[in-house]
Amino acid sequence: MRHLSRLLPAGFAALALFTAAGTLVSPAPAAAQTVATAPDMAAASAFIVDLSDKAFGVLRDKSLSKSAKLGQFRTMLRDNFALEDIGNRLIRRYRNQITPAQYAAYQAVFPEFVTNVYAARLFEYPDAQVKVVRTLPRGTRGDVDVYTRIATGTGNPIEAIWATRKSAAGKWQVTNLTVSGVNVALTQEADFSAYIQKNGFDALIEFLRSANAKNGITISGKN
Repeated sequence: MRHLSRLLPAGFAALALFTAAGTLVSPAPAAAQTVATAPDMAAASAFIVDLSDKAFGVLRDKSLSKSAKLGQFRTMLRDNFALEDIGNRLIRRYRNQITPAQYAAYQAVFPEFVTNVYAARLFEYPDAQVKVVRTLPRGTRGDVDVYTRIATGTGNPIEAIWATRKSAAGKWQVTNLTVSGVNVALTQEADFSAYIQKNGFDALIEFLRSANAKNGITISGKN
């Protein structure tokens, strides 16, 4: 059984791992059916640079306790990642098989789970530096892929592609990440599916809830 810790593969962690590329968000309204423009791509690039600068700035702030840093990371992740849509993508194969109560229970625990994991991994790379290499439009929903090179200070740079989309409120959000050619969303979805097939959907919810109680630091599959 693969470990659910692969929700955030080591490669992903190698960076602002507070990133989670396939499209994770729900279909956009018809009015949003347009290819990203040059200003959109510039805005998406600036968003990733700002997000990574703020995250690692917090990490390097010696005036903050570890708990304070984790708290700020979690807030940044919730504010800048499309967590509900990401969660939906990971269980899309089972969405029509579960009850409204099961879905509500899942969405109640998933955001905390994934933000805990991302935040914990960030502490492994206090000196990481993110550099934008280029940006490209993707699809006809205004999505932008931001290609970056991440220097962790502990080895070769990591190539990462951040999938971004502007929300209905006009705010850019991360919808997925591809690290060193590995699509994080697809990996996470496969791990969730394997876990559900072996243990059931309720067991997944309980696993996430239990991991949250432990702050999501140690995560492994259920046998």
